[in-house]
This record gives sequence, C-alpha cells and structure tokens, in this order.
Amino acid sequence: MRSHYCGVVDAAFIDQQVTLCGWVHKRRDHGGVIFIDLRDREGLIQVVVDPDTAEIFAIAEQIRNEYVLKVTGRVRNRPAGTTNEGMKTGQIEVLAKGLEVLNAAETPPFQLDDDDVQEETRMRYRYIDLRRPKMQERMRLRSAVTRALRTSLDAQGFLDVETPILTRATPEGARDYLVPSRTHQGDFFALPQSPQLFKQILMMSGIDRYYQFARCFRDEDLRADRQPEFSQLDMELSFVEEKDIMEVTERMMRELFASQLNVTLPDPFPTMTYAEAMLRYGSDKPDLRIDLELVELSEELKDVEFKVFSGPAADPNSRVTGLRVPNGCKLSRKEIDVYTEFVGRYGAKGLAYIKCNDISTGKEGLQSPIVKNLDDKALASIIERTGAQTGDLIFFGAGKSSVVSDSLGALRVKLGNDLGMVTEGWRPLWVVDFPMFEYDEGAKRWSAMHHPFTAPASTDLEQLRSDPGGALSRAYDMVLNGTELGGGSIRIHDASMQQQVLELLGIGDEEAEDKFGFLLKALRFGAPPHGGIAFGIDRLVMLMAGATTLRDVMAFPKTQSASCLLTDAPGEVSERQMKELGLRPRAKPAAST
Repeated sequence: MRSHYCGVVDAAFIDQQVTLCGWVHKRRDHGGVIFIDLRDREGLIQVVVDPDTAEIFAIAEQIRNEYVLKVTGRVRNRPAGTTNEGMKTGQIEVLAKGLEVLNAAETPPFQLDDDDVQEETRMRYRYIDLRRPKMQERMRLRSAVTRALRTSLDAQGFLDVETPILTRATPEGARDYLVPSRTHQGDFFALPQSPQLFKQILMMSGIDRYYQFARCFRDEDLRADRQPEFSQLDMELSFVEEKDIMEVTERMMRELFASQLNVTLPDPFPTMTYAEAMLRYGSDKPDLRIDLELVELSEELKDVEFKVFSGPAADPNSRVTGLRVPNGCKLSRKEIDVYTEFVGRYGAKGLAYIKCNDISTGKEGLQSPIVKNLDDKALASIIERTGAQTGDLIFFGAGKSSVVSDSLGALRVKLGNDLGMVTEGWRPLWVVDFPMFEYDEGAKRWSAMHHPFTAPASTDLEQLRSDPGGALSRAYDMVLNGTELGGGSIRIHDASMQQQVLELLGIGDEEAEDKFGFLLKALRFGAPPHGGIAFGIDRLVMLMAGATTLRDVMAFPKTQSASCLLTDAPGEVSERQMKELGLRPRAKPAAST
C-alpha cells in the first residue's frame, strides 16, 4: 500500500512521488492550506493539502488526530524559513495528490505528546500508548538488543534451543503459576520460573552451548523491577569454569553497548567478593557510580559505654557501621528525620548521626545527641576511620548485620541520588564467592542463596554438612550501576553431591525423587561439568533506555497487582471449563474495606 515509511523520506526524494501510510499526529488549518503531520514507526512527515485540489481538501477538512491515512504526493522543499532542523524530514514536505482515509478514529484518551498521563490510563489504552515516539523507540531498542545478543552468541558457537512452558512444580524459589490438566484431572502443570533443569539436561545431552530468550513466570509480589511474566536470556555451557562464562558474557555485553549506545565497557569487568560488597556497600549489587562507602566501626566501638554501639559491636552476628556524607552538615534536622524514616523501612530502629562542624576543636566541634555518650578516644577513632572532614556528616547503623547492611546500603544509594553524587557512565561489576546457604529463621532451616543446583566451592561433603553457614558457592552475578543484570553459577554435575545438597536443604530422598528424579537420574549417565547464567532482558533494556520501570520497556506489562488492564485479565471462566478440569468454583473472598 505504501512506497516508503514516513520517517525515511528526506531531501534525496525531491520531486519524486511517494505513497505513505500512517496516523494523523496533528492537523493544522492555516488560512485555507491544511497541514497534516503523518506518523508511522519511523517518524513524522509534513503533508500539505492545497485548496486547489477540492476533493482532497474536502477529505482533509474532516480528518482528526489518529485517523489512519494513505497519502500519495510529490516531495518538495519546504518554503524558506519553515524548515525544522530537528527532524530528518524537516527540510521537505509532501504535496498531496491523493488522500484516502483508511480508518477513522475516536478522540484518543490522551494526546501522544503528553508526558503527564496516569500509568493506569496508559496501560488500559496500551495500543495508543505504544504509538508514542518514546515508546516506539523503546520497542525498537528492545528489538535491537535481542538481535545483537543473538548475533554475539551465534558467533560464539551457541545453539538456540526451546524448552517447555508446561512443566513440573518445584518446591524452591517463588510461587509457581499452576495450570490444571484436563487429561490428567487432579494433576497440575507449572509455568517455568526459569528453564534451569532443562538447560542442565541439554548439557548432559551434548548440546554444549545453549541459549534461549525464555519466558519465565513467578507468582510473587511485584516491584518496579519485577513482573509476573518476564523474558530472560538463558545460557548454559559445558566443560567450563567461572572465568570462561565471564569472558563469553563480558564480550557479549561489550559488543551490545558498543553497537547500541556507542559505549565502551571495561575489559575485563572488575570483580568483587560478596563479603567485600556487603562490607563496603551493604549490597550484593553495589552502584559504583556513588562514591560513598560503609566503614566498619565494630572494633573501635566494642568497649564504649554506649550500649547502642557496644552491644552490636561485640556480637559476631551484628555490626556497627559509619557512612560519611561529604558536606552533609548542610542537611537539616527535618531532612535527617526523613532519612531516619527511610531506614526504618529496612528494619533499622533509628539513625544516629554526628555533624562534623569543626573537627579541629575535637568533641566541641561535633554536633549530635550521641556525642555525650562517646569518649574522646572513640570519637577520634570514628573521625579517623571514616576520613571525615569539617562540614561532613556521619550516619551510623548498629544492629544485626543484615539489617545494618540493608538499611545503610539503601541509604547510601538514596543519598547519592538526593545529593547529586551519582557520576555519569556505566560501571559493570562481577560479584563472586556468594554464600552457598542462608538460614531461614521462619522455616528454621537452610535455604539455597541462589538455587539448589549451584555447586559449592569445596567438594568436601563432610565440611559442607558440618558448616553449611560457612560454605561458599561457585555463583557469580553481573551487576551494572546498582542493578543485577544476570546471575549464574557452575552447577553440581555429580549425583551424590546433588543429593547431599538437597538433604541439607531439608529435601529428603522421597521428595527429591518426586521433584527432581529426572535430573538425578540424568546426572548418573555421564553429566559433564557445566555452568550458566541468565540475564533479565526487560531489566537490561530498562537500564539502556533510561526508563524507571520494566513496564516502560514491555509491550504489554501487568500492573503492580499482576493484572492486565488492557484485557481485564485474570478473569472468570465458565462452569463448563471448570468441570472439564475437574475443578469446583469457590466463592470469592469479600473485598476488604
């Protein structure tokens, strides 16, 4: 129906006839001459309808925004003084010789150039929202990102293999989305949280290097960076160690950022242990663009009389930490109260601080409710360890290590953003040497920090059983600007080791056979050493696009309550469908008021 896209026609087409199709972005009537900005996915072009062509002009008088048109006309230069250098098509216009309305449109619920539209409205009318140039550009970027990743992996000898969507429920991780079986009534499929077990079996099958852009499903509470269904680039390699997977994926990311953003990422990426990341940044995904660090003060404060500090300082499961804020004395008490409330969300019971008004005068130059509780030696140690200068402020965290790390780690990022301390650029990082297990206080048992198929750093089974809390894993995460892009590990390829790990996690032989029998059997038939990683595509594109939520880089996202406003899903099904599945409807719980 068309000869060209609107956005590609430029001065090279002068005096040529073109046929264009698209949507009316704007229509303007200027003293008898009608101008139409016609839009398609490649951009805008100005169409001129002259009153001398009465039939065409009559049609143009009736059209409105978002009408779908077909225009045939001659490309010509715009009159002097009317060019738009900000557009590729800004030097030319199309004089309409034919105009056809392919479809009329109701008045849209919002203007496409309005950036202040409620997200709920945008999601309900997603087909309108996706027409906006910003959203079109994000969809274009997403397509380019997946194409570049495929190209890189194809060149490195990977095979693209699909794995099942209907699979088996597993006892680990987030909640599964369950699918009742009609042919096996009473039994359920589960939608995959990841293709983890299938990709390991592909390695046992001799595929050697696998990748897939996999759809994954997790029935969990949502945040800005989570969705119930999402896409990940899933990878697995045989006969490799950690460094091999890091080299392959670093190369892929360097090629991606160079081709799409003209950005040169470091070669190689820096590496940091999990223990160091938690000690210095309070996070296993530190944003290295923020030049603020946590400073451990437990040793300096374990003998002070101030129990708020000395108690946690003497407890091996707790810590006392300082966070120096350059020029932080300018923060008002009201602002400090806001930050106190902020860390409370992470379990902190308070936020002690010291303002260093003049460190040259010793204790007299320090301002804080806690200064009177600390002796001169302790205060001098705090100043020395944190490197505080006159005009700085020091925040403190004291309590359980996990609470202090979470709260001050989050505060560090908030302060960096609030005070303009985030430097430009891209700071990738590998975080390695994660703990193998973490203790679940609620369930009173050990759980896998990554997943139960991650290989331990030591193959000493006795040591693993005697000290699970001290065991390290062969896991690694790629972090970029404070966001985890991807996580992976070397896998367990020995059946006896896998059974031991499952046993440590409280999964007995019967349950292991029921849930993972097919994997354990496959491990006994010559499984190669293997490992892999998975990258969140939505999250990666969100970062590259400069968006703030995954919903802005997904074509059809869900809301925070995991519903689709466009289709009104999830919805009820008929009694006949329920009966076919062997299900009986229950009354919905009453809505809370």
